[in-house]
Amino acid sequence: MDDQEVLNHIRSLVEEEHSLRSGARLDEAGRERMRDLEVQLDEFWDLLRRREAREEFGQDPNTESIQSESVVEKYLQ
Repeated sequence: MDDQEVLNHIRSLVEEEHSLRSGARLDEAGRERMRDLEVQLDEFWDLLRRREAREEFGQDPNTESIQSESVVEKYLQ
């Protein structure tokens, strides 16, 4: 997955998130989907940042992969 594909996926997730947020009050399934979207967004933004860092330092960005939720969600904000 290259940078553009990562960005396209992020945009798709953001559009779905906005759609959910603009609708009526979320039911349990909607809240669970929102949680999944938030985690996926964190994972893909993290992937993009790590890919960009590798590119900046002349390394192969394709060696990066998505970190698990347990890793990404423990990062300090």
